[in-house]
Amino acid sequence: MNIPFERTGPLAELTSYPQWAQKMVAECASTKQRVLDHDIWKMMMALQLDQESTNNFMRGLWPFIERFPGFMALNLLKTRYGRSQGDDKARRWLVRNIRVEQNHAEYWINWAEGAGVPRQELLEGDVLHGTDGLARWCEEISTHGTLAAGLVATNYAIEGVTGEWSRMIYESKTYQESFEPPIRASSLRWLHLHAAYDDVHPWEALDIVCTLMGENPSEMEVAHLGECIRRSYTSMILLGDRCIRTCRHLWAVNEAAA
Repeated sequence: MNIPFERTGPLAELTSYPQWAQKMVAECASTKQRVLDHDIWKMMMALQLDQESTNNFMRGLWPFIERFPGFMALNLLKTRYGRSQGDDKARRWLVRNIRVEQNHAEYWINWAEGAGVPRQELLEGDVLHGTDGLARWCEEISTHGTLAAGLVATNYAIEGVTGEWSRMIYESKTYQESFEPPIRASSLRWLHLHAAYDDVHPWEALDIVCTLMGENPSEMEVAHLGECIRRSYTSMILLGDRCIRTCRHLWAVNEAAA
């Protein structure tokens, strides 16, 4: 019989969670690090991301940004009030945070416009081939996966790593100062918000997932959650690869010469 989980330690300490969750996070850490080490963030902070690659990034991630509240809504549909402590916790959290996400699409457009990508290109332009995998994966798992799988793939994995790369870029003075003062605050608002609050959201999502799964889920269930996390990270890596395909060689040459 599975033993219910109720966290007693600090939210943002991995040791507060069951052993299976600690092991799962550790096994996914190397894939997450590949996201954070991706050349696209280094190029962006060094102001060496050319306009084509910037357009690719802003347009390529746009479908995911625009549909993210919808992914959360799909997971909300899986909850049933009063069925379990995990369901109730997930329901409250998702309802609250769907509201938080409501303006983030507009903030992304502001960032894109500040970086030289017109609003209409995002709203009406074609998505670059090969960059839509992240959005398609999140829709698939949020529609057809379990509640725990949907939350761990989107709100734990993607929100978590996005908070970390957002913080790296936002804290870069070089990148901040590349925007003219009159538009700097509005252009960087999406980055600022994600750098500030996404350090809490993934931990809250992990807490909910552990509450849903209990202290001793089956090895197969845990393996599936780990696969979902890694697929989310890998989808973001592939998106980054596709966005900078045309300028990655030049970046590598410059790095070698430095």
